[in-house]
Amino acid sequence: MPVKVFYTSVSGSIEIKKKQQKILDVLSAKKIEFEAIDISQDSKTKDEMRALANDPTALPPQICNGNEYCGNYEAFLEAIENEQLEGFLKL
Repeated sequence: MPVKVFYTSVSGSIEIKKKQQKILDVLSAKKIEFEAIDISQDSKTKDEMRALANDPTALPPQICNGNEYCGNYEAFLEAIENEQLEGFLKL
């Protein structure tokens, strides 16, 4: 299963937009297959993201592999710094 990146296309937060873009850029550069899922198009998708993250207030971006939660942006960055991205993404 490809990695799922939950994001929003209608955020007023520049910080969220930058975090989302960084994740997508890194995955593309490393040629890691992923599916970008826009939570702003359907409230069920947002609910799915929050259920997978086990956090009723989770904000995008959030990352999963199939139905297994990987982490948020901060955990993603930490995995890159520790050269453990593939383990973090459960590849």
